[in-house]
Amino acid sequence: MSVNGRIWGVGIGPGDPDLITLKALKVLEVADVVAYPTLEHGESMVRAIAAQYLNRNIEEIVISVPMVSDRYPAQKTYNQAAVSISNAVENGKSVAILCEGDPFFFGSFMYLYSRLSNQYKIQIIPGVTSISASSAELGLPIGARNDLIMVIPAPLDESVLRQKILETDVSIIIKVGSHLNKVKRVIISLGLIENAHYIERATMANQCIKGLSEIKDNHAPYFSIIIIRRSGEVLEL
Repeated sequence: MSVNGRIWGVGIGPGDPDLITLKALKVLEVADVVAYPTLEHGESMVRAIAAQYLNRNIEEIVISVPMVSDRYPAQKTYNQAAVSISNAVENGKSVAILCEGDPFFFGSFMYLYSRLSNQYKIQIIPGVTSISASSAELGLPIGARNDLIMVIPAPLDESVLRQKILETDVSIIIKVGSHLNKVKRVIISLGLIENAHYIERATMANQCIKGLSEIKDNHAPYFSIIIIRRSGEVLEL
């Protein structure tokens, strides 16, 4: 199979390298170039997950994303990365763009996809999401029959968080980070602290599972998820 000039968006999964799919591994075997995001002045989590499967001579495009609230610096970074990827493709090279979890589920890959997909055909390789991993590690089914499930970003306003939790049977709160105290306040005010399950860095070597009431810190790691089972048939299992 010819792979010259191809682009893949590759979901690498939530953290455990054993959860990388067979299809993703096949792409890594044939790609000429691998592109991946890294925090400015930091290591790349997604590269670390895939490291053991990368060919020794593979070319790398490092996308150093600045950690600032202003969107412009990050947008400039993605513009530059898109140019680098485009240059590689025009030179006949195949490029695998790595993404933690799944490329189309809250992944930074989408910023590159929007810049490149009008010019190139991009194949998406789905990956195991952090939500699936968290559910498995917690031993916690998150939906049955007609249950409503909602993914809620923690940066939303407190009143919106409260409203959304009340609108659904099972809430999955992502991007907890510096919003931990706000999320806890909402959960406590709704009387759902015993229904809330907290996990950070699911499937990684430093995974941690705690009762939400046990957490005294004001800040959670970025890779943290809170699952709240408020109602629904999943509670009857």
